[in-house]
Amino acid sequence: MKQPRAWQRMLSGRRLDLLDPTPMDIEIQDIAHGLAFVARWNGQTIGDWPYSVAEHSLLVEQIFGLQNAGVAPKWRLAALLHDAPEYVIGDMISPVKAAVGPDYKDLDDRLTTAIHVRFGLPAKVPALIKKQIKRADLVSAWLEATRLAGFSEAEADKFFGKIDRELAARLELKLRPPVEVRADYLARHAELLDALR
Repeated sequence: MKQPRAWQRMLSGRRLDLLDPTPMDIEIQDIAHGLAFVARWNGQTIGDWPYSVAEHSLLVEQIFGLQNAGVAPKWRLAALLHDAPEYVIGDMISPVKAAVGPDYKDLDDRLTTAIHVRFGLPAKVPALIKKQIKRADLVSAWLEATRLAGFSEAEADKFFGKIDRELAARLELKLRPPVEVRADYLARHAELLDALR
């Protein structure tokens, strides 16, 4: 019986094997392009543009930097790339991830490892850094939930935890065309890579 195709052709021309991704198959242009077109919240947000995973990633990296002053650029890069596998597998909301089960996490982990190695990060980020990135991710989720997805603050507190309201007041959520988000994601990635040199 013929095996089903388990690779995706990227716009860069790369073929990314989802079962065995390698760093050589990863291109930042593919990641930025894909994430700029993947909608958070399954597209259930207000506005004329979807709130993309690329936009979310830029915000998480900003929050991570604000919460961890002086943190090394490599960990800011890890924050920017925290949802990078979603350029291939999409952004699944938590209930869908729970329904899919551990296979989703395994696929996400394989892709994350390849992406990290490709850009000079450790295959696995230290637990403390991962926890700090998750903390920033939850702040972003809270903001998105209350400003774009119709959650009350009490609901968001329940699902994402209470956040620093002063920090929240300083942060802006942007809804813009994918081409603009893609360009900003690529620019920030380049800045962080330069800071590593």
